[in-house]
Amino acid sequence: MKVLLQHRATVLIPESEDERTTLENWRACHDDFVFRASAAGRKGVALIALGPHAQACREPINVTSMSPQPIRLIANFAPTPFELDGLRYACVEAFWQSLRFPIEERARIAAMDGAAAKQASAEQAYGSHVIYAGKAVSVGTWDHWQLMRRACRAKFDQNEDARLALLATGGRPLIHKVRRDSRTIPGVIMAEIWMALRESLLASRAQAPKPKGTAS
Repeated sequence: MKVLLQHRATVLIPESEDERTTLENWRACHDDFVFRASAAGRKGVALIALGPHAQACREPINVTSMSPQPIRLIANFAPTPFELDGLRYACVEAFWQSLRFPIEERARIAAMDGAAAKQASAEQAYGSHVIYAGKAVSVGTWDHWQLMRRACRAKFDQNEDARLALLATGGRPLIHKVRRDSRTIPGVIMAEIWMALRESLLASRAQAPKPKGTAS
């Protein structure tokens, strides 16, 4: 195998049929990987695989209802039913939009899918606050956002597929960029909620007791 060391690349050139086959198989297993050069012994150099490019370079993941599966399961429009404070919601978007409605109308909105709930929101403009659990919560404030956090937590606790999708993003930053940002919960706040819940879920998984017979 011939090795060419260039300024921005290391080129491997097979010199036999066996080497060609070996190199093709290796490349197929490491396509788009990032490597780190490290000393190997006194004279050698090892290329250490850091993982796929997107993961190793921590490229942000934009989470929206238009994201590919399974990422879109994280988004608020995803059909991930959950219960919160005695009411069942078809998705997080249904919860969020129901808050702007009078309490007696919220069950109707809660049963809608994400698109229908978003469309129904045009029926009811936001006032200065919403009422939840008997308390007035100012719109667009930290307290308002904590209601979203509780809904998202309930969603991930009660839906394994959505939870696994969130955990599968690893340590990559999450963002929420859409054509028109929300005035009541900006995309940066939404993304912070997802990442905080991911961290909490990872911590809970790390602290969970291991099954008997599992090596430590």
